[in-house]
Amino acid sequence: MTFLDMLRDASAQNNSMLCVGLDPEPTRFPAALKGDARKIYDFCAAIVDATADLACSFKPQIAYFAAHGAEDQLERLMQHMRANAPHVPVILDAKRGDIGSTAEQYAKEAFERYGADAVTLSPFMGFDSIAPYLAYHGKGAFLLCRTSNPGGDDLQIQRLSSVEGEPLLYEHVARLAQGPWNRNGQLGLVVGATYPQEIERVRGIAPTLPLLIPGVGAQGGDAVATVRAGLREGGPIIVNSSRSILYASGGEDFASAARTEAERTRAVLEAARP
Repeated sequence: MTFLDMLRDASAQNNSMLCVGLDPEPTRFPAALKGDARKIYDFCAAIVDATADLACSFKPQIAYFAAHGAEDQLERLMQHMRANAPHVPVILDAKRGDIGSTAEQYAKEAFERYGADAVTLSPFMGFDSIAPYLAYHGKGAFLLCRTSNPGGDDLQIQRLSSVEGEPLLYEHVARLAQGPWNRNGQLGLVVGATYPQEIERVRGIAPTLPLLIPGVGAQGGDAVATVRAGLREGGPIIVNSSRSILYASGGEDFASAARTEAERTRAVLEAARP
């Protein structure tokens, strides 16, 4: 199955637009695990098991594993998700962006070493930095477009030239992803939940692409506005929440509390359907 097939099936089976982000911070683990980076796998696997029937995808952020030398735990986690939640696609949040020969190695890391179904990428170096990922047919690639961080304004809302009416940079990225770069139908876009009006603008430019939307939950994005701005027939959205689910409780009930928060978030998203 392709990434898009898996996404559609998981969304329908779990009645969900919710992506559960896996950003493990050992200092925030519950007391029995707290501060122990060797327990990253145990923590994340418990979250996966608690939310596997609520999520349309999982999104492990590779930096949270690599910073602790826990890449082997990420490999185990990927295997765990394959075995215990095989219907839920996994997006490796890596935000890679490099020249073609190096991109080939990063693509191999994402899709062969970790077995991800999709990956996040920076498009700043152009199409030849994206193409190696698209050689893995059926895999997905989400390009950073309009991100939720304040510093995104430094580049993303700049016009391509001083001519009135020229697109902003993020609009140009959306057009490339919807059009000439999307040769095998594998591309999606990352747009932040903190900018619902710009989500709507991106959706207008890229009506059929899946949108990965971080920023709901701890970052303050409006879940209802996000759904109404981005969801269209034939254009799926994947709304990510990480910290508010992962750290819903600091006690032994962390997994059940994560499930409760995931259920709540999923319900809010579903209620916002137009």
